Amino acid sequence: MADKKDLKTVGKPIRKKDAMQVLLGKPVYVDDITPKDALVVKVLRSPHAHALIEDINTEIALKVPGIEAIYTYKDVPQKRYTSAGQTYPEPSPYDRQILDKRVRMVGDPVAIIAGETEEAVTKAMKLIKVKYEVLEAVLDFRCAKDNKILVHPEDNWKSLSPVGADNKRNLCATELSFDGDVDEVIKDCDEVIEHTYHVKAVNQTMMETFRTYTEIDKYGRLHVISSTQIVFHCRRIIANALDIPKSKVHVEKPRIGGGFGAKQSTVSEVYPAFVTWMTKKPAKMIFTREESQIAASPRHEMEVKVRLGASKEGKIRALDVFTLSNTGAYGEHGPTTVGLSGHKSISLYTGGLEAYRFEYDVVYTNLQAAGAYRGYGATQGLFAVESAVNELAEKLGIDPVEIRLKNLVKEGMEMPAYYGETLNAGVPDKCLKRCMEIFDWEKKYPVRDMGNGKIRSAGVAMAMQGSGISGCDVGSATIKLGDEGIYNLIIGAADMGTGCDTILAQMAAECMECDIDEISVFGADTDASPYDSGSYASSTTYVTGRAVEKACEGLKEKMCYIAADILGCKKDDLSFTGEGVKNLNTGEIVTREDIASKSMVNNNIAAEVTESFSSPISPPPFMVGMVETEIDKETGQVDIIDYKSVVDCGRPINPNLARIQAEGGIVQGIGMALYENVTYGSKGKIAENSFMQYKIPSRLDMGHLQVEFENSYEPTGPFGAKSIGEVVINTPAPAIAHAVYRATGVWHRNLPITAEKVLFGIE
Repeated sequence: MADKKDLKTVGKPIRKKDAMQVLLGKPVYVDDITPKDALVVKVLRSPHAHALIEDINTEIALKVPGIEAIYTYKDVPQKRYTSAGQTYPEPSPYDRQILDKRVRMVGDPVAIIAGETEEAVTKAMKLIKVKYEVLEAVLDFRCAKDNKILVHPEDNWKSLSPVGADNKRNLCATELSFDGDVDEVIKDCDEVIEHTYHVKAVNQTMMETFRTYTEIDKYGRLHVISSTQIVFHCRRIIANALDIPKSKVHVEKPRIGGGFGAKQSTVSEVYPAFVTWMTKKPAKMIFTREESQIAASPRHEMEVKVRLGASKEGKIRALDVFTLSNTGAYGEHGPTTVGLSGHKSISLYTGGLEAYRFEYDVVYTNLQAAGAYRGYGATQGLFAVESAVNELAEKLGIDPVEIRLKNLVKEGMEMPAYYGETLNAGVPDKCLKRCMEIFDWEKKYPVRDMGNGKIRSAGVAMAMQGSGISGCDVGSATIKLGDEGIYNLIIGAADMGTGCDTILAQMAAECMECDIDEISVFGADTDASPYDSGSYASSTTYVTGRAVEKACEGLKEKMCYIAADILGCKKDDLSFTGEGVKNLNTGEIVTREDIASKSMVNNNIAAEVTESFSSPISPPPFMVGMVETEIDKETGQVDIIDYKSVVDCGRPINPNLARIQAEGGIVQGIGMALYENVTYGSKGKIAENSFMQYKIPSRLDMGHLQVEFENSYEPTGPFGAKSIGEVVINTPAPAIAHAVYRATGVWHRNLPITAEKVLFGIE
């Protein structure tokens, strides 16, 4: 593990390794690099939220010229699996089939159509005749638990992990954890804030929709090229779904055009994979934007009830959080997202907390299945708890910054609600104070009538996240010495625009004391890469970064052994210098190129090392966000004027990429807070099926953004680093809700806070 010495590559704003390829429009994405003559694959989708297929007739559709095959539930393996990209045994229940006789949501697959052209497939799709027995649906997640209508009544449903799942109760997961007697402490509190906060499902809306290409390779295996964050999990999921050996599946990813967690599930992969396995012909599935909106893996809708007990001086003594999470028709990520809603929000206020209780239920409904989305449940929980803290501050007449400074977790504190971990390194208090300075909190916090029908006000929120899943995630890296003394870094983590290829290369260059251009990065590929859990849970920098460090240390040692053979001396006489290896006794130097050449001739020491890393802890990054809003009293329009944030992610490995991560997350948080809305009709159909209806923020909606870093040094992290990918999305919603209250006197506890809601609140 590297210390705090001066560094040459780490901490520098180095350009992303793939920047020029993307900038120049080179073919780098799935649809760019795969053959154009592959079979086109589409699925016919259910118009009903809950129904049984009584009869399905494909006879006429099969006669359309160019149609290769049409498959129904009768043709696929009768084996259940989960599409959640998680480490085996997955916490998510095995509740899916490739196609099922029972459809559980509008948009559920009914038939797979494969043909030579999109036109042929579209025509055939319209000619498939389906007779449904329409069933009563569970559309309100508040009524789903123990409802007489079961979303998954099937006998072959199963849960591999003890998460409290029970398909006969519409329960995907349930749990209770606590420390101390919350009820007794709250009885003794001067002030109690008790409210329920509602966060709707929101879509990731990444630029590249879900897309997958499949073929049979020269060894008869299924070769999958997909826009995925999880190549190794993807291999297992496809094998499970098709009921074939995992050794028959090879998965790789090209450049990904954004994921934000959506591609931590196999949304598109199994359908072309099944077509190719059956026909032995190449196939491709490209989701339309509409499909990505109605049949994907959005954020879980959650209703979070918070009871907060405090003294009249603003000391938070107890927190009681109950989360009801709507997993939709299938349970992927349902048991795991919900935990973060409490563990990552309650733990912020460990400073004076005497007791906490966190309980949750995750329920099935006949709505779009949810999945992973940046923030992964912490976003919903932090909106609730941070709003409650702001409500406490306003009720007591105490500055919300002061309230937080009194109650924040600090270095050295044990966090009972955060799995009992101790905060090794973290400076949330410094983030808060620095954000006050750059935002000019004292001036902007008071409400200001602008005299033109508009009001300006300010709000604040904080957040913490994690760095990988403790005791679970595995990051791995292979580094090898090649011709001319250059290095190849081979990873299984997926760069989805985050820049992890560049960041990990910076770490390798720092360890090997060379220029970053001398590090070539390859990944992710299940045949060639060392095993890596994948890019999710804010794990790559921290977990895979430590694997890179370990691998580099191992390679330097091996290079010394090879150099000792060249020089005819002992390995202990040598020292790695970056340019090569030096004999400390004679001053002789063997260059990297000489060592590389020797490794290929009469050599028994492999000039490469693979290392893995898994952490028993998940060091939390922190963020403070302060927002200035302007509200039009006549229309309710909320404009973002200024957003300042300060982030503690340990030592930023690449400040430019870290800043871009923060800015992107803030904008997504603004969208969730103000615009993004998923609404269902009375029959379970989503209204917002395109960007005409589903509004996301543009550059004009962001206001002025400023991100700074207040560095800590995480002793267990690579070069002192923690994560940054997810924490940055969590502060906008509660901060904006706070600012709107300051301007209007109305708390909005249901997202999004649309202009209509604000106007009605004012009236």
